[in-house]
Amino acid sequence: MQLFDLTGKVAVITGSSRGIGLAVAERMAEHGARVVISSRKAGPCDEAAAAINAKHGEGRAIAIPANIASKEDLQRLVDETMAAWGRIDIVVCNAATNPYAGPMAGISDEQFDKILQNNVVSNHWLIQMAAPQMLERKDGAIVIISSIGGLRGNSLIGAYNISKAADMQLARNLAVEWGPSNVRVNCIAPGLIQTDFAKYLWENPDLLKQVTDPAPLKRMGQPDEIAGAAVYLASPAASYMTGQTLVVDGGITIAW
Repeated sequence: MQLFDLTGKVAVITGSSRGIGLAVAERMAEHGARVVISSRKAGPCDEAAAAINAKHGEGRAIAIPANIASKEDLQRLVDETMAAWGRIDIVVCNAATNPYAGPMAGISDEQFDKILQNNVVSNHWLIQMAAPQMLERKDGAIVIISSIGGLRGNSLIGAYNISKAADMQLARNLAVEWGPSNVRVNCIAPGLIQTDFAKYLWENPDLLKQVTDPAPLKRMGQPDEIAGAAVYLASPAASYMTGQTLVVDGGITIAW
């Protein structure tokens, strides 16, 4: 058994038409997995799946668009994956939203609800839909993309950070419940990664310097630098790891 081998595994990855999700899908395919590309819009999903198939051979990736806010869409994502490949071995909950930046006193109920729905409840839905066949086989790996925001206070993205802390607790709870069935649940907590999602933080050179200067590595990360952590957590290399949050942040959380 090779430590990072995902041959024969089926991975469902949300928010995987770009950014961190796409990098995870590409690397999991490279390590042998069949991957399901899923985000809201069909076009970008089809393009991402086609690119992976062109590189790794036909049938390595399929596109199943889904809106994570819709329980029906998530059920269809699971059902269509099962119909196509008969199993789900890996779930990566990567899709998230943050419609508000500013002090907590200014957030609307609708914005707060949307953050908690998409970043926590939708992850819970998808995991619960995919887990039964993992539990039956006594084999599965679930990876939730959280954030270092879940470990720290912040005056700009407080509600988002609350949701990301909740994801860490979701992983801990499910790890306790499902450990006896050999289904592992872990989080990754990225720091600042150069994605469209975090564009407002890195487009402005002054703000970027302010955010990266305190970090030992003095730079932001790239999506591919999170993908390696996801491959590790989904692979035999992490077979004794569950309920944990793996921080990948250039060292920012350990530096004054």
